[in-house]
Amino acid sequence: MAELKFKDSEHLAHACIISAQTSEESLAEAKKIAQAALCTGPGAEPCGVCRACRKVREGIHPDLITIGRLADKEGKLKREISVEQVRALRSDACVLPNEGKRKVYIIEDADCMNPNAQNAALKLLEEPPNGAMILLCVKNPGLLLSTVRSRCAEINLSSESAQEDKEADKLSLAYLKAVSTGNACALMRWCAQNEGMDAKDTADFVEHTIYVITDMLCGRRPDMGLKKQRLTGLIELMKKCAKYLKVNVGAKHIFGLLAVDSLPESEKEEK
Repeated sequence: MAELKFKDSEHLAHACIISAQTSEESLAEAKKIAQAALCTGPGAEPCGVCRACRKVREGIHPDLITIGRLADKEGKLKREISVEQVRALRSDACVLPNEGKRKVYIIEDADCMNPNAQNAALKLLEEPPNGAMILLCVKNPGLLLSTVRSRCAEINLSSESAQEDKEADKLSLAYLKAVSTGNACALMRWCAQNEGMDAKDTADFVEHTIYVITDMLCGRRPDMGLKKQRLTGLIELMKKCAKYLKVNVGAKHIFGLLAVDSLPESEKEEK
């Protein structure tokens, strides 16, 4: 995962996912980042004492915009953040800042964005208007589309989640390492060792592997010598596996498919 640095506000990531066990934790971290982005004081950012930092802390800075789930007629929060809300944010991001050198958008409960809303955010996350920053506060980053995650730096405030991500990385990278060797027998052995996973763990593996490969394509991870065409092909294979899992195809069949289709015939080495 990419790390967000506060040393120079000019080089803060333009889009960031902040995950924590509670909404309050992720929102507090988002406000720290917003302060760093909007700070006008000398020295280290955020200084915490300049007019901009004070306004962010008090929630009255005109260039800090927070959106989240809307309330229904009974005052209860809706389950999802809608595509209309994201489109409104996207339009507002094209408007120049009021006071600062940039505008910061905090999306609370961003993992509640429905798929249409997430897809509407993709272009904004990849190529935001000059000076715009988008901070996505989540409890479960796994609910975000891999295409959304690949466009954002990530800050994980939950040690438990960080450990889960580390284990997920380990599994996905082991698979990709087996693929990169071109050794069909080694790949088959690895698949056979993992075919006993339950459906949820298999789905998590497939989703995380797409995320890891996307990072490789974007240059955020070493590509293990796998060319762009190969990586793209592996993403398509993982998407096929995801579709099969949705119709209750078992893990054994999924790993059997990976053992057979992960390597082009021309690159297989029987060792």
